[in-house]
Amino acid sequence: MTILNPDTGIPARPLRLALLDDDALLRDRILAPKLAQFGFEVTATGSANELHALVKHDAPDMFVLDIGLPDGDGFAVARSLRATLPAAGIVILTGRGDTADRVRCLFEGADAYLAKPVEIDVLVATLYSVARRLHPAMAPRPRGRWALSTDEWFLLSPHGAQVMLTKSERRLLEAMLQHADEVVSRESLIASLTDDVHAFDPHRLDSMVHRLRRKVLAALGEPLPLNAVHGTGYILAA
Repeated sequence: MTILNPDTGIPARPLRLALLDDDALLRDRILAPKLAQFGFEVTATGSANELHALVKHDAPDMFVLDIGLPDGDGFAVARSLRATLPAAGIVILTGRGDTADRVRCLFEGADAYLAKPVEIDVLVATLYSVARRLHPAMAPRPRGRWALSTDEWFLLSPHGAQVMLTKSERRLLEAMLQHADEVVSRESLIASLTDDVHAFDPHRLDSMVHRLRRKVLAALGEPLPLNAVHGTGYILAA
């Protein structure tokens, strides 16, 4: 079902994720686009029948399921998926947070249970945690430099800690790490982020770098040595 990296056991391509929720606004305007930003290939469905049709056509790697559905319930869907796709990852995301529902979902075959509302970072971290349990990676080798993980969706610190990246953050860091310890022009970085450099607001680059540095510091407890070179671009002391 999943194409694995031979060195790590982690999918070498983006994880294909089926999102089942009958709340169209939450599903299509919030969850699906945000999960896509973190590198998932998302297919959104609003009913159990739609999901079963999807599975018959091309089974995803992972599933995010709501319990309350217009044509069934998430318990039955999780049970069916676990029977037909034993290697799939299943995460329940629902507004029902009582203990009985949590226990039932896990017994029906779900790998994790999250109650709404949930921070997108928590959902993404849960999905990657489930993916790693299903496809265990080898222990990372010690590193002395900043680097991207083999699947390129995590930034690894010199001490081996890691933080998840969005698509834009990944592209930015790919460009910087290809020219580590060198000044990379703003124009080159913008070109790595968009196909239409003329429509790209240069201030977005500065904002992205600021958010990325803050994110890395908060998650890893050490600063990312990505610094501006006045009037030129940025340099990453990898």
